[in-house]
Amino acid sequence: MLRKLLRKTPLAWLQVKREKTRLFVALAGIGFADILMFFQLGLMESAYTSATGMHYRLRGDLFLLNSVSDNVQTIKPFSRSRLFQAAGTDGVAAINSLYLGIGRWRNPANRTFWQVQIYGFNPSNPAMDVPDAASELNKLKMLNYVLYDQAARPDLGNVASQLQQSKPLSAQLNDLQIQVTGVFTMGASFSADGNLIVSDSTFLRLFPERKPDDIDVGLITLKRGADIKQVQADLKAKLPNDVLVLTKEEFIQRERNYWSQVSPIGVIFGFGTIVGFLVGTVIVYQILYSDVSDHLPEYATLKAMGYGDRFLVGILLQEALILAIMGFVPGFAVSLGLYGLIAQATLLPVKMSLDRLVLVLSLTLVMCIASGAIAMRKLQSADPADIF
Repeated sequence: MLRKLLRKTPLAWLQVKREKTRLFVALAGIGFADILMFFQLGLMESAYTSATGMHYRLRGDLFLLNSVSDNVQTIKPFSRSRLFQAAGTDGVAAINSLYLGIGRWRNPANRTFWQVQIYGFNPSNPAMDVPDAASELNKLKMLNYVLYDQAARPDLGNVASQLQQSKPLSAQLNDLQIQVTGVFTMGASFSADGNLIVSDSTFLRLFPERKPDDIDVGLITLKRGADIKQVQADLKAKLPNDVLVLTKEEFIQRERNYWSQVSPIGVIFGFGTIVGFLVGTVIVYQILYSDVSDHLPEYATLKAMGYGDRFLVGILLQEALILAIMGFVPGFAVSLGLYGLIAQATLLPVKMSLDRLVLVLSLTLVMCIASGAIAMRKLQSADPADIF
């Protein structure tokens, strides 16, 4: 079968390359469709990655959340008493808590305001891994001292450079004068322009309406050898249904589900990917249909010589595959450059992945084969009588 297919390939290639202008238009159309799909999928994945950056840093095996919380940016607090109830469960080694809030950061240079995500916890018992600023955590014990995200958007100010000249750096957050004592790296997201880490005491000063016993995330560390699924089941049975008990994987997946299924971001980028696929399908169909129409007498001649529809359909499908592969290469190359520009301009984690490459290549192949399948109807109408 493969040998027969390869014997048809030169004819398909000759058909494809015969009209240089048509070939260029086809490759440009397929490349554009691939760029559009790469662009939409890349931004969508960067939204998920930036939204779950905090989750991967959390220290714990199980996590308590208010059951009505949709995502981190709109998280609802719950009573710390639920965490104390969890502490008495078999298999639980330690508990911890984390405060989350959206604050108003004022650029020290131009006095403009920007939205930042604020994380508050006890510096003596960090709720998050901050390896690049571990030595600075003790300084957070002083009231109104903060750690600044050096991967924040430049609009927030050139804080990292100013810290090298003057440390600590005075700034304003939620209309409160604070001192930036160090930096860490997390990165901006679609909902916040940067991130700050503070002590739990400083957090409560920044958000005076918050009660100390109302926490946002409860962190539970299990004893060595404890069965996480069993402990999770015990906690679910023990605690009221006003809190959720999640593993880290479930916590991350819950956040991703919100951004992909509830927020407009997932819908917009998903629809953009579909549009790119449809655009490519229409372009390839037009090219193949025109090619078949222009060479209908030649196909009719082949039929008169004894070649059946399967042979002719095979040629058309090979043309579609050749166009798919040739169009994918420039689309992929341009998308790599586009990812770099977007990452540099927005500071979002827009990166190429093998899974996305395979997905877009598969969609391109399906797109071109589907176009070829639609164009077959014209090919099957080739009648040997047309040449006489």
